[in-house]
Amino acid sequence: MLNVDENSLAVNLLIFTVTACAVWIAGTKIAVYADELAERFDLSHALLGLLLLSGITSLPEIATSFTAARGNNAPLAVNNMLGGIAMQVAVLAVADFFFGERALTSVVPDPVVMLQAAFNICLLAFLAMAIIVGDIPFLGAGAWSWGIFAASAYSFIKIGKAEERHPWVINNPDDTELGKEESSSGKKENERSLEGDSSVWLIAKIVISALVILFAGYTLATVGDVIARQSGLGESFVGFALMSAATSLPEASMVFASVRRGLYTMAISGILGTNPFNVALIFGIDIIAAGAPVLSNIGNFSAVGTLLGLAVTGLFLMGLAERADRTFLRMGVDSVMVLVVYTGGMVLLYSMRGG
Repeated sequence: MLNVDENSLAVNLLIFTVTACAVWIAGTKIAVYADELAERFDLSHALLGLLLLSGITSLPEIATSFTAARGNNAPLAVNNMLGGIAMQVAVLAVADFFFGERALTSVVPDPVVMLQAAFNICLLAFLAMAIIVGDIPFLGAGAWSWGIFAASAYSFIKIGKAEERHPWVINNPDDTELGKEESSSGKKENERSLEGDSSVWLIAKIVISALVILFAGYTLATVGDVIARQSGLGESFVGFALMSAATSLPEASMVFASVRRGLYTMAISGILGTNPFNVALIFGIDIIAAGAPVLSNIGNFSAVGTLLGLAVTGLFLMGLAERADRTFLRMGVDSVMVLVVYTGGMVLLYSMRGG
């Protein structure tokens, strides 16, 4: 296990910066490789974001949360997962600012992302109820944990089927952005070099990037935890805000790289696919952590954090459903509201932080 507790704050900040750069670069490369993989094997960008990117970019959360669970620090483990959910939706809003031309939610051509958002809201509602009422032991975990894990698995199955069915399509012939994701004309020259790589080498590059994200992301979160404790912040807020920020860097780099390439569906699906994956991983934390079910021991702070994730996801779903191209400060109005609610929620959570 990485031990940086004895380092000075300056040394830890240097380690944090270097590993953050490594995670950012690897996350950016993953988006490029995933786009090429989608083109070669005729895969949906939404499905690829859901199944591939969500799993890879969640690796740091898995490593840090499972390590905390093994150390009998269930609140830190769970809050790391929950903090990532709200923060990653806020990352989409920031990406909307850099996209700038139109509201991000008005140019997504695949309606399956709305189904992903709806499942996220349901899962977070179930999770908030479990935290508030408490959990009971059942087959090595908690009864609520088993139920939420089953609901998460069901969401992945239903989203996969929706990709095959195409139950409805967007009818907006004046929207010139709808076909943008199907074209590779926006590729840069250094990205065209991937076309000469074999599929095996392309997959190998994805695996290498995933390993960088895993180890550098774990280091980032570990050092971030030490930095936060050296600064005197509460443990709950550390898990929800700072550690989740560190482990969310892969998602952030993937989102910005995808939006830059016009892969709007993959960017949003990568985030909305990661969030139910994170919710499902709470079951793993429950299995690993000793003692009573973890959802019985984390309290109101985690419940409010869960509801914050639900609220910002709901705002983004409203934007996806409305598809209104209204912008304010270079962002869609829905993205502005997401950032306002997220900022207010973080202030509230800071006031509730533990010792």
